Amino acid sequence: MTVLTATVSGQNFQGQIVYQNTYTSKLPNVTSEQFSTMMGSTQNYIIKDGDYKSSTNGTMFQWQLYINKDNKLYNKMSNSETVFWNDGATNPDGILKIEVNKGVTEVLGHKCDEIVLTCKSGIQKYYFNSKISVEPSIFTGHLFGNWYDYLKVAKALPLKMVIENAQFTMTSIATEIKEMKLDDKEFQLSKNTKTVKSPY
Repeated sequence: MTVLTATVSGQNFQGQIVYQNTYTSKLPNVTSEQFSTMMGSTQNYIIKDGDYKSSTNGTMFQWQLYINKDNKLYNKMSNSETVFWNDGATNPDGILKIEVNKGVTEVLGHKCDEIVLTCKSGIQKYYFNSKISVEPSIFTGHLFGNWYDYLKVAKALPLKMVIENAQFTMTSIATEIKEMKLDDKEFQLSKNTKTVKSPY
């Protein structure tokens, strides 16, 4: 079911997108099912202005929070009470080529264009509709994960992603889009959270 009110052009989408994730393993010692269990088959993504949070039902990966004013991505794994962070200004990956293809697919009734990023890490494909819009300038510092490079072309959140790297191919498809007002508290770390810089 899709709940989506008309979005004024140029206005940032605020609300929730639920994605269904599937993994195809490239490793001989890890099955596709194991990746899905560890990383999560369902992803709940919320965004407000420049902050976002992604929560999964994974047994290993639990959530990721991006706090814009810190320009940091915080990652919570189930095997550690400590939350690991990455600097949004760094990008260990790099883009070799960007291609845009119009009207490639449809997700939840939204006609989607495709952006293909050929990266050092592999191929990343994003499918988006301009109605689910995001102003790229909010994320100029968010180079990590090629996010700003994607956004400055798409100017919209992806409704489908196919991310390929050396370990697996992940396909993520939106199953629900819900525009809603969100509380700032959703995008804050609790006071007693211990954080440390990620070694990766």
